[in-house]
Amino acid sequence: ELVTSSGTAKEKSLIRNCIEHGTTQIIVGTHALIQKKVEFFNLGLIVVDEQHRFGVLQREAIGKKGLTPHVLIMTATPIPRSLALTLYGDMNVSFLDEFPPGRMPIETKLFYENTRDAAYHLLEKEIKEGRQAYVVCPLIEESESIDLKAAIDVSDELKSRRLPNFKIQLIHGKLKKEERQTIMAEFKNGGIDVLVATTVIEVGIDVPNATVMLIEHAERFGLAQLHQLRGRVGRGKHASKCFLITSHALTDDGKARLNAIVKSRDGFAIAEEDLRIRGPGDFTGTRQSGMPLLRAGNLLRDIKLLELSRREAIDLIEQDPQLEAPEHVKLKDILHHTFVNQTNLMKVI
Repeated sequence: ELVTSSGTAKEKSLIRNCIEHGTTQIIVGTHALIQKKVEFFNLGLIVVDEQHRFGVLQREAIGKKGLTPHVLIMTATPIPRSLALTLYGDMNVSFLDEFPPGRMPIETKLFYENTRDAAYHLLEKEIKEGRQAYVVCPLIEESESIDLKAAIDVSDELKSRRLPNFKIQLIHGKLKKEERQTIMAEFKNGGIDVLVATTVIEVGIDVPNATVMLIEHAERFGLAQLHQLRGRVGRGKHASKCFLITSHALTDDGKARLNAIVKSRDGFAIAEEDLRIRGPGDFTGTRQSGMPLLRAGNLLRDIKLLELSRREAIDLIEQDPQLEAPEHVKLKDILHHTFVNQTNLMKVI
């Protein structure tokens, strides 16, 4: 069964009834699966795709719908919290480190506002050679509070000044589903030269003739988002390019994040850099990045020490599960006061 937010109340009720009574064995869905109304007969396996799009509490909610379900998460760029859990050894990890056959490498370049014209000149060159392009903006409309280029404004600029002789189309999440589907079909069939968009195109888009991904205000996107957006190109026989346009007023961490995308196509390497820059988050809470409550060493640099510590912790718990030995009472007291009422979220990957 497919569970989404769309459909009539009667249709949704029938689907929920099938799930609750076990007449449906495989359920595919969106965030709608997390609703309290959705109850499972005997949930044994949870597969979470695009894991970085779900919060800790959302992943906890779906996990609670079964007694002890197995959990498989999939992502091109693990969020810092999940990557840290893999380093701690609390997750079994498999790597798919090969690109599909025939994929061409993607060249990634960083441009600043004063070289923005050069990026669009390269984009125009690709269009003239018969290719197509995406231009992604962080906002749909201009905001008075934030000075960012909005998708509507960029679309108008391309139509009137930069690329008046080409077909430009705007797509964003506020459009009706049918409108978005029509636009994407036209783009895939070659009827649109440049698609100006928000992150609505982040996943599930496959247009082999699209060879340019230009991202305005790249500093406003997370590394996982940038990596996903870049993955919309490089899907055909032609070499592809990703242009990141950003402001000169970047923090050192901001520069490091964008440089990580420029230097690497490896999602796991990018995730490691994200972890180094932003921190692993809170294993006992909902923060998926930032400095943890427990700070000891450097997760990436001190991996051997981490492995040794984990083995020692496992041995200790096997010998004294309740930490009742006199030499362990102080440790138990510290753990209790530090992590009281916070251990449930430790189980969420």
